[in-house]
Amino acid sequence: MDVPVLSTSLESWRFDNRVTESLPADPSAANHTRQVPGACFTRVKPRRVRAPEVVAVSDEMLALLDASPEVARAELFAEVFAGNRLLDGMDPYAWCYGGHQFGNWAGQLGDGRAINLGEVVNRVGEHWALQLKGAGATPYSRMADGLAVLRSSIREFLCSEAMHHLGVPTTRALSLVATGETVVRDMFYDGHPREEPGAVVCRVAPSFIRFGNFEIHAARRETDILRKLADFTIRTGFPHLDDPVGADAKSVYREWFEEVCRRTADLIVDWMRVGFVHGVMNTDNMSILGLTIDYGPYGWLEDYNPGWTPNTTDAAGRRYCFGNQPAIALWNLNQLANALYPLFEDAAPLRDALEGYAEYYNRRWREMMAAKLGLARFEEETDEELVAALLDVLQAVETDVTIFFRRLAELDARSAFRDDPDAAPRLLGDAFYRAEQVDSAYLARLSAWLEEYARRLDRDGVDDAARRRAMNAVNPKYVLRNYLAQLAIDRAEEGDYDEVQKLLEVMRRPYDEQPRHSVYAEKRPEWARHRAGCSMLSCSS
Repeated sequence: MDVPVLSTSLESWRFDNRVTESLPADPSAANHTRQVPGACFTRVKPRRVRAPEVVAVSDEMLALLDASPEVARAELFAEVFAGNRLLDGMDPYAWCYGGHQFGNWAGQLGDGRAINLGEVVNRVGEHWALQLKGAGATPYSRMADGLAVLRSSIREFLCSEAMHHLGVPTTRALSLVATGETVVRDMFYDGHPREEPGAVVCRVAPSFIRFGNFEIHAARRETDILRKLADFTIRTGFPHLDDPVGADAKSVYREWFEEVCRRTADLIVDWMRVGFVHGVMNTDNMSILGLTIDYGPYGWLEDYNPGWTPNTTDAAGRRYCFGNQPAIALWNLNQLANALYPLFEDAAPLRDALEGYAEYYNRRWREMMAAKLGLARFEEETDEELVAALLDVLQAVETDVTIFFRRLAELDARSAFRDDPDAAPRLLGDAFYRAEQVDSAYLARLSAWLEEYARRLDRDGVDDAARRRAMNAVNPKYVLRNYLAQLAIDRAEEGDYDEVQKLLEVMRRPYDEQPRHSVYAEKRPEWARHRAGCSMLSCSS
């Protein structure tokens, strides 16, 4: 087996600018806030920063770009990924897109602080688009400065890589670079702005095209551009489908939209599996490839509360809470269907695909829950009730859902919980936040469910050790809890980046026991319950 030789210099990277060469460009180079009709993107250059310093790098992402770790240690790396220098072949631009935000059409949005550098083509022919977030203003910045602060950049960098290692489809992160400058932000929009350290994240994905890219051209009745964008997206992101040009285009569009619906459903199932809450599921934050994109006020369920949202802006309506994510994804797909209608001129195939989303999601969700419980398969006649009863039990007291499922894997299917009142607390006690809630009535209820679950496992006849391995492969021990990220942010804002590196290392193996790092698997401490950054977050970044 040949061992690939990794490059030791950024200058060896080969760029493909198929976006800027294939899609309609903004004819103006003016970089001020304005409407940009008739174009998919605007060429714009990153803003120079004073003193770039590399905070963290994903070695796995470097390897996918055929680069060795020593590339990131060169001065050129910091210069390029802070936005101070462009490599030969880069053709930077910002996307134009629109979107529905909190259910309302917001008009033109676009890359207000993200600048795409181009696509690196690696040795196996994969295209990886590089995007600098926080690299300065673009025509789509509206009233903002196009910059980003260190706290939000750390959260985005770490979560992008954590989600990848959890097996959740996601955009990736190559690097996190501090700029040596400060940025003024009002974290909770309460009239108390302050200066914060600035930073730039290099995000990486096969494509950053969103639902909103199609919505803006449909809203402007730019059907020719809409068709060009759809054809380009299919050719580059869905190459297993026929090229709509020269084929039965409407048939290809139907297959494409059906696949977008399935990919979106698969994404949401994975979010629900690991307890992830995106927090801002606007249509401009939905990837056409079915990737998790735009890590703003996200979070992981700690206690099992389907109504929980990490987003302070969403606190009143809870539109984007954990339990609403499947339905919101369908709502967003409906908006995409409306945008794509001019390509179909027939609502029936779009409607069929949307109905297929619900059927497909429900089937995948049942399969996922069976896997989390270590069942060989989901049996509707028994498991619907078993799962429903479990979700009720989880909500009856404040229960850490991540710890609960890891501890549940330790269950002996031959246990008799009714005869041993201490068995349930012994097995699951680590998962409970408030000991006073775990009274005799609750323990009787929990023990009854565990007894039923044990009988269900016994019917499967799967060896306990094999079941435990299977459960621990889908139920993570380590997730990027908000309080862990905040502790890393606190230290980084003082110039100490060690905790960022430690978290990156731990989150690379979220399903492994990692005994040396078990402190990162503990439930949220009481001091973090209401602390800013540890519970809910704003969109400020």
